[in-house]
Amino acid sequence: MELSELTAYAEEKFHIHEQLKWDDFPGFSILADPGTGKWIALLMRQWDSDTGTEIQRCDLKCGQESLAELREPYLSRPFRMKGKKWVGVIFDRTTKPDVVFRLFDRAVYSGEPQGYTIVFEDAPAAQMIVDDISGAHTAVHRDTALSFAGSRADGAEEDVPEKIRAMRRLYRYRSSSFPQKCRNFCRQAKFMEDYEDDAPWTGEYKRYFPTYHDLNTRQLRGYFTWRTHVRKGEFTPVATSLAYLYLYELLNGIGTDSPEDGFEKMRKFETGYLDSGIGDPGMYKNLHRWMLEYAVIHGLPPELVASCVPSADMEKDVCLAVLRTPEEAEDEEIFSALCCFAGKKLEQSAVVRKDEKRGKHLFASVWRYVCGTYRQDGRDFFAACFGKQRVFLWRPFANAVYWQEAPHADADYVLDACRSYHCRGGVWREKRYDKLYFDRKRFSGLLREADRRLRNCLKSGHYLREDPDESWAAEYVEAVLENERQAEIEKMRPKITIELSSLEQIRQDARHTRDSLLTEEEMNGEAAETEDLSAQEKTERPAEQGTEEPADVTYGALDAVHTKILLELLRGNPIETYLAAGHLMPSVVADTVNEALFDEIGDSVLECDGDTITVSEDYREEVLQILGGKTDE
Repeated sequence: MELSELTAYAEEKFHIHEQLKWDDFPGFSILADPGTGKWIALLMRQWDSDTGTEIQRCDLKCGQESLAELREPYLSRPFRMKGKKWVGVIFDRTTKPDVVFRLFDRAVYSGEPQGYTIVFEDAPAAQMIVDDISGAHTAVHRDTALSFAGSRADGAEEDVPEKIRAMRRLYRYRSSSFPQKCRNFCRQAKFMEDYEDDAPWTGEYKRYFPTYHDLNTRQLRGYFTWRTHVRKGEFTPVATSLAYLYLYELLNGIGTDSPEDGFEKMRKFETGYLDSGIGDPGMYKNLHRWMLEYAVIHGLPPELVASCVPSADMEKDVCLAVLRTPEEAEDEEIFSALCCFAGKKLEQSAVVRKDEKRGKHLFASVWRYVCGTYRQDGRDFFAACFGKQRVFLWRPFANAVYWQEAPHADADYVLDACRSYHCRGGVWREKRYDKLYFDRKRFSGLLREADRRLRNCLKSGHYLREDPDESWAAEYVEAVLENERQAEIEKMRPKITIELSSLEQIRQDARHTRDSLLTEEEMNGEAAETEDLSAQEKTERPAEQGTEEPADVTYGALDAVHTKILLELLRGNPIETYLAAGHLMPSVVADTVNEALFDEIGDSVLECDGDTITVSEDYREEVLQILGGKTDE
């Protein structure tokens, strides 16, 4: 807390302005009662040249009995003022604004007059009243109200509804602690849950952590009147502190039927009060934080709160999930995730500007490759750059007036792939990645070296200077570039696709085409040639036992003719006579043999170039083994 918060509070609530009394001591100022001029606080500001910070303190006229009541580390005996009425206050990160404001209230109210006996030496002149009828003069003494500057009697409250009176009686003055304040608020809010009023109030009101107890009757009635309209869907301007009071009610389940109903009413408040421009835009941050915390506490579906999480945090969670499992993501997703942490330099890289699709693909490929191959100290590259998920203490509604009677039961809540919440023994913890543990140098080193080498390879943009500290990344980038080159070579290689299911139809079409082209004489001549060829084969076959090959030798799906042709090709003999005798086309024969041996070889064993069929030398030995080594050589 800073002194400026105290001075703002004094001005807003009591119209007390800070006064600089001494020109020679600009670090000293006072807050004084505007009516009596009596000091309420002495403010001290001193620059510490050793630490480069301003030391802020004040002496507050609230009575030293406060020290025994509160026992806060930032409260002490006065620094400058003398007497038991003064207390010293140190302003730093541990100082609680609510406690200081309460002490200031006490200091202001302690200066109010408690009672007076007034004696007039000369009786006040009597007021002469003239009777309109008789004209007689009568002396009448009238009572005169006496007011005291700063006294709450100035705004004496009248016409207090009985419900508000009863609510005020519920307040318990056990201590001035913040938890007790929250507990009192919940007790009173539950009592006033269904209360409605019709006494509008449009004044200004500012206070940290406002509750019913902090409001006077006019302000209370004005708030309940405004709340009555809000519950009917009618949003009108109201002091921001009173709007926060309504949100505190929702957080504590006041005016809600269920957690889902409470969440929906917060949404309506955002739409009707903030989005419409009526309310203070500064409330968005707190509202979204509380909506997230409310959903976690009550176990509402994560999809409900996606819009409540700060967009930057949600975007980073999504990007971290993509980078952690890049094999499941598209190039565009990976590149966007890289840009989320690398900034505009990567997004505006010359590699991407030259060919956006290819550039994004290359950067994504580098990330995929390094994540799949990098290992150091048992960590992959993602863990080396972003660390592991850490566990942090999580305090829901720490900046709101919220009370919970009993500790929360053990619970687990997964918001997304990179963020979850866990409660054990009433204590909540958040599990997430934290930028404190990010190794940005390693992350940016990979991307810069990738950018540098990709520019050189693609001849795009100006070359980047080599950094020796980033040389470790070179091998990963070069490996990706080599994989890309091999992929390009493979892409340029002609692809032969054998549609096995269509071969029989091709054969039938070929026979039909052949028969339609032959004349009757050619068909008769070919038949005679076939008979002569058969006779010749019988005379040419060796008579030695064991070398005779049966005419019906076959293999698998090959018939005797195609088996014979394959054997002749392996022997290096001509096959034209067999083709002519069977009216076979070379290309069809090659396809038939390749189809029959495909399951065994996994590739084409015969190659056909027009009218010539040759055996692929890569598979000659395998084919021989399949046929049992029979070549008759």
